[in-house]
Amino acid sequence: MNVIVDLCIVPLGVGVSLSSYVAACEKVLADAGLKCVLHANGTNIEGDWDAVFAAVKHCHETLHGMGAPRIHTTMSLGTRTDRSQTMDDKLVSVNRKLSGAG
Repeated sequence: MNVIVDLCIVPLGVGVSLSSYVAACEKVLADAGLKCVLHANGTNIEGDWDAVFAAVKHCHETLHGMGAPRIHTTMSLGTRTDRSQTMDDKLVSVNRKLSGAG
């Protein structure tokens, strides 16, 4: 089953700057071969359910390995069975409506 996830992983107890942890997770996701789009408050991920959740687990393992004693993660996800839909498909649909094209 394919899934689209909005993921936000926040390591706790590591100070104020989190960019090195974000970069480490982005590398894990890229190495997993998942389609990802980094945004200001997280990452959108598209892929097979098992592959996505295995990568999220690997992100946690990686950040703990970097010294993060605690991690707080929020995820929002969606699946469809009626048809195949990508992140790009969803954006195209909204942008078409914004432009008045239907």
